[in-house]
Amino acid sequence: MAPVVHRVVRATMSRGCAPIASIVGFSCMLTWLFILYQPSPGPGDIQQIRWQEWEVIDMNAVQSAVSSKPGSGDTQGDLSVPEGTDWWDVESSGANTLDFTSLPLDRWNPLLPHNTVVSEIAVAKCWVDPRVAEDYCKPPSTPEKDAIRGKWVRVDADLNLEGGAFVPWLHIYYRRTRRQDVNLVDKILLLEEHKEPEDIQSGGWKKADMSVRNGLKDVEHVYLWYHVGKTAAEMNEQEKANLITEIDILYGEDIPWYGFEKLEPPAIPFVKGRLEAIHVTTRRGVKQAPKAPPPHFSRDGKYKIMQIADLHFSVDQGECRDVTIPDCVHSDNRTSTLISHILDQEEPDLVIFSGDQLNGQGFSWHPRSVLAKFAKALTERKRPIPWAAVFGNHDDESGREKKAEQVELMRALPYSLIERGPEDVHGEGNYVLKVKSADASKTHLLTLYFLDSGSYSQGILNFWGIFQPTEYDWIRESQINWFLQESSTIKPIQRPFSPDTAKDLGHSWNRRDVHPHYQLRDQVTPGDSRLAKPNALVFFHIPLPESYSKADSHPQTGRPLDVGTHGLEGPGNAKKSDGFFEKAILQAKESAHAAQSRRLEVKAIGNGHSHVTDNCRRVKGIWLCFGGGGSYSGYGKTGFDRRYRIYEISDYGETIKTYKRTEHDEIIDEMYIAGAKAAPIS
Repeated sequence: MAPVVHRVVRATMSRGCAPIASIVGFSCMLTWLFILYQPSPGPGDIQQIRWQEWEVIDMNAVQSAVSSKPGSGDTQGDLSVPEGTDWWDVESSGANTLDFTSLPLDRWNPLLPHNTVVSEIAVAKCWVDPRVAEDYCKPPSTPEKDAIRGKWVRVDADLNLEGGAFVPWLHIYYRRTRRQDVNLVDKILLLEEHKEPEDIQSGGWKKADMSVRNGLKDVEHVYLWYHVGKTAAEMNEQEKANLITEIDILYGEDIPWYGFEKLEPPAIPFVKGRLEAIHVTTRRGVKQAPKAPPPHFSRDGKYKIMQIADLHFSVDQGECRDVTIPDCVHSDNRTSTLISHILDQEEPDLVIFSGDQLNGQGFSWHPRSVLAKFAKALTERKRPIPWAAVFGNHDDESGREKKAEQVELMRALPYSLIERGPEDVHGEGNYVLKVKSADASKTHLLTLYFLDSGSYSQGILNFWGIFQPTEYDWIRESQINWFLQESSTIKPIQRPFSPDTAKDLGHSWNRRDVHPHYQLRDQVTPGDSRLAKPNALVFFHIPLPESYSKADSHPQTGRPLDVGTHGLEGPGNAKKSDGFFEKAILQAKESAHAAQSRRLEVKAIGNGHSHVTDNCRRVKGIWLCFGGGGSYSGYGKTGFDRRYRIYEISDYGETIKTYKRTEHDEIIDEMYIAGAKAAPIS
């Protein structure tokens, strides 16, 4: 509330002071009106006490309710599993407790599963950035219209983003309402300037006053038309589910965000070398992305991971780099096609993107448009594949959405297992996934650690004011402490693991000839049975200095334990280090028992970053493995095929084998890194 200014005027003041008093009073009034009386965020704003809104909104809680993943914790749960149903199917299909009426109506957020329908649409330009002058840039309105049809909501993306420095900001605005007596939008069209909807005579069509290409020269103008149909009270549930509930903008020619559809023609046409296409996209009804089931082994004790390194996808469709493929164009889509083929061949249980999903370097200036397509090869399959991801250095070069926002975007995609991690730990996306047994015990059999290795620690501004990095970042002390804390919470299990009996998994588990545990147990001596933590793998983008250290020697042959290609490029590690390898990896033991103190929990570290390096090198008992570049959009080397590293875990987590599959379906450098067939620790 603005302060009240009291002016005391002495009765004896001369009449000559009256003009001065008037000027001072007028100045005070202007100060109060234009400065002191400006609205500012306060408790009312935070609690969303507004029109058609009643509840306190916590956006993080909303996102968690929409895309929470039940597979990462230790909680066994109290869900009763119906006969013939797998426990992970029950947990991954739990009821959504989100209250749709609590979602804010005057905030644009395409990740929220609104069921509230759009009631009016406008296109408006502004010569001031709407983010700093929201009320000034909005289309005209009145309190009455706001109360009935809803307040104007701005679609965040600027349609004139590529128009240059001397064009106005251009945005789509819409209203949405919960009222039952307001006619609602059921169709949206984009039509060239002199065209009209075919059924315009039936009524209900309205045209935005301004072209969606306003401000651009030498292009034909296109206008947004929308049809206003019945009121909510007049519709059945099927009709309501087909109404427009959200509007978004897609930069580029690829697929829109999950649940959205592109309108044609594009709002901004593609002009080679000048303009990237911009599409208006719409969502009908509520489209919540399907959740990934909790990570779990197969019933015969197997689990397969595929690592995809360094996609380097862009807003455009990408340019092929360092390839011998004739007429290679649209490298992003060509890479997705290759990934689909590799997935068909390998059929992994989990895919891990090991950083640099975005190309950065000025090519990924709208991360949401790029992230919409990067995992489509996994999620658009007949049998979708869960996936996780870590960040690379180029993911932090990409426009307005920094890594914290990118985490939320990726969490909202289908079958995602990514988590943001603790806010008080350096970086974004430090988290743990626990792969459990398929039997009813849900025993934790494999640990997957994910860390953010950062982007750049130092850099300079060039002549144009653009940041030029000079040094890579590294895993910091807070992450070391986090890793050790997480490791200390891992409970030991009886190894080798034996699944529950026929009571839980059917009569076949009692048969000695097919029970995989009996086959494993017959190969294990009594001394190998122990109480210890499960094996673990660690994934982050930028390699450690130890990746380039001298390799261990095989204790029997004396040969260096270094398998794969290296030396085609310089070291990719950061110059500085807080000692993650020595302080964390080598300190995390399988067991605190003195007799087992030499056994390390982590068996391998998986990195990306170096596209033409794909070796696995054992250093002090830890395998340090590169994925090798897997994308035509990233740099490579002629003759060095794109490739993907596979981790094949068997025997309920006891045995780990790794190899690479190339774009030509060659299996190379197959080796064991844990289990009876692995090189022994000297």
